[in-house]
Amino acid sequence: MSSSTSPRRLVILGATGSIGRSAQDVIEHAPPGTFTVSAIAGGRDVEGLAKAARSLRVKFAALADPEQGPALKAALAGSGIASGAGAQAVEEAALYDADLVVGAIAGAAGVLPTYAAMAAGRTIALANKECLVCAGGPFMKTAARVGAKILPMDSEHNAIFQALGGEPIAHVEQMILTASGGPFRTWSADQIAAATPAQALAHPNWAMGPKVTIDSASLMNKGLELIEAYHIFGIDPQRLHVLVHPQSIVHGLVSFADGAVTAGMAVPDMRAPIAHCLSYPERVATRARRLDLAAIAQLTFEAPDLERFPALRVALDALKSGGSLPTVLNAANEIAVAAFLDGKIAFPRIASLVEEVCEAALRAGNGQEPSSVEHALEIDHMSRQTASRLVP
Repeated sequence: MSSSTSPRRLVILGATGSIGRSAQDVIEHAPPGTFTVSAIAGGRDVEGLAKAARSLRVKFAALADPEQGPALKAALAGSGIASGAGAQAVEEAALYDADLVVGAIAGAAGVLPTYAAMAAGRTIALANKECLVCAGGPFMKTAARVGAKILPMDSEHNAIFQALGGEPIAHVEQMILTASGGPFRTWSADQIAAATPAQALAHPNWAMGPKVTIDSASLMNKGLELIEAYHIFGIDPQRLHVLVHPQSIVHGLVSFADGAVTAGMAVPDMRAPIAHCLSYPERVATRARRLDLAAIAQLTFEAPDLERFPALRVALDALKSGGSLPTVLNAANEIAVAAFLDGKIAFPRIASLVEEVCEAALRAGNGQEPSSVEHALEIDHMSRQTASRLVP
């Protein structure tokens, strides 16, 4: 983007998480006048949010934790930056005047503020899986109604978006999302069964938050991403596939009807897809490491093992069943992952617990697609309660 044009006005939801911090790095190292940030929101990290607010010179900063309001106000004293705390304050940040809103609040907590920004017609750079996994139907219908643009910020979806090159989905034979395979890619089923949280958190390629890192270890993350891709690109689930690629260089591939295949490639550094979304359709330089294929020398690929990693199978079943099942899956998985991290369940129990909650929803006749985002969050809440009852 040229500094001779008006700065692109941004709002960052999830400013203190890994995506938010990487976005700040892209913004601060872009040419002067490229971006300006109107408002930011975070969870409960007072110091982190205040530091980001001052550095980015925002007008408003909000924390989701309502009890942290006074602490945030004190941390911003003398800066002239307005602040707030609680769900209403986060939504206020989401609706600040902006050209683009980064939706990077982790978990179901990010759904309502991101939806509010999108419903107001903002362009959304989406890094929150739950918006589409939990409430994809109503989310995308509203986007179409108001004419809001959604730019995929996850590395895999961003790679697919770039590899598509504007081609119609009708020309696409397959979309392939790659998975690193996580820390347990070469482990036996018995070794995986005995895995500790510390071992599951030791991702070989990416530095991410604990929840998404555990999802990567189980391959549930890839299942959630397939559900996202279904909504983002409007493609039939049968044309969506996963390929394990331990080097994490090829992030996504598009196979066309004529046999041609395009791939989105980059080193595993979130600053590349973040910069693409923030500046789209222009390009802005980043400090992301550059790809050196000669140095890497070898790229390998393998099919996912659904026996050792049943979470991917459970997610695929939910995607193909449709209705409320993706919502149920996502909610149950959050409870199961938290239980594993707390040492309450073994690693393989994550997938089986999620599957039990999905089956319970179908038996109860609760398989219909959510009619609204609020309905989706009701299903999410009920599914969490069901999943919690299955945790010792």
